Amino acid sequence: MNHPDLKYGVFPDEIIHQILARLPMKCLFRAKSVCKLWYGLVSDKYFIRMYNELSVRNPMMLIEVTESSQFRSSLICVDSLRGVSEFSLDFVKDRVKVRASCNGLLCCSSIPDKGIYYVCNPMTKEYKVLPRSRERPVTRFHPDGEATLVGLACDLLTQKYSVVLAGYHRTFGHRPDRKFMCLVFDSECNKWRKFVSMQDDQFTHMNKNQVVYINGSLHWMTESCCWLLVLDLNHDIWRKMSLPDEISSGTGNRVYLLESDGSLSVIKISEAWMSIWVLKDYGSEEWFMADRVSLRCIRDMVPGIFPISQTRQYIFLATHKQVLVYQRNSRVWKEMYSVKNSSTLPLWFSAHAYRSTIFGFH
Repeated sequence: MNHPDLKYGVFPDEIIHQILARLPMKCLFRAKSVCKLWYGLVSDKYFIRMYNELSVRNPMMLIEVTESSQFRSSLICVDSLRGVSEFSLDFVKDRVKVRASCNGLLCCSSIPDKGIYYVCNPMTKEYKVLPRSRERPVTRFHPDGEATLVGLACDLLTQKYSVVLAGYHRTFGHRPDRKFMCLVFDSECNKWRKFVSMQDDQFTHMNKNQVVYINGSLHWMTESCCWLLVLDLNHDIWRKMSLPDEISSGTGNRVYLLESDGSLSVIKISEAWMSIWVLKDYGSEEWFMADRVSLRCIRDMVPGIFPISQTRQYIFLATHKQVLVYQRNSRVWKEMYSVKNSSTLPLWFSAHAYRSTIFGFH
């Protein structure tokens, strides 16, 4: 049955919403300038929610590639649907490095001016410089004057975000002690809050780079891979979460923390196999093995491979020079991106799970 509006050559708003919500961000911004009707449709809360819900289903991978000759970084976005594109963070008007990614937002720190942090959306080129905290990072965090852990929590439904800086307290001239100081920036209040706890856990560089925001909490893998360290942002409480027995009791394995369609997931790479666990129930901390993938056909890449993001359909992995995608249904490997010139860092060193979303800073 034909829709009555179509008799006059006009699509109903719902159909226009559905079409526009599937456009890439650049095309969407062009569509806003077509007419006042489209501008209004794209700007309303219903459309933003629809766009973000559809975008979450399309995994991406963001890589910061540093060119040694120019001392500058470019961002490479690898999209399973639309391929590879390049963009920059020049709109921030500062030399920055990406510290965390969550739901389309990036948390970046200033390279020349330590202690300055930004939250930005590289797709819409909007950003906010965070107010300085009262703490002096050079004398309070270990090592190198920066937080040991940097986390970003973005809630697309409420359009609010939090930035977390956490590290071991260090008085100037002394070794760090067990006091774990945590600073949390709340976008709703536009200010920082601080609390201190005691922590013995250590973190490798990549374990602190992979942080997952789920269920109102940020999650990090500890160096020992015996448990997850969890920060409940609603109550400012640190706690530990158990891992599958096969991981916590194993030795000589490489273990990584990822998100999988809104759930926590842990990936273990051991010899020629990649095992994937997903948290079935958050409250009871019950895990199940979702998949076991053979790595024999990419055997030469296994020592340097690093999983970055995943869904039920895809797994994105980075090596020193390449980005691979594994299609879980067809069990086919595909190269999505390869570095053609020399970069100063391996790709997995600064790769983040990503998605294109609409977020209003104002």
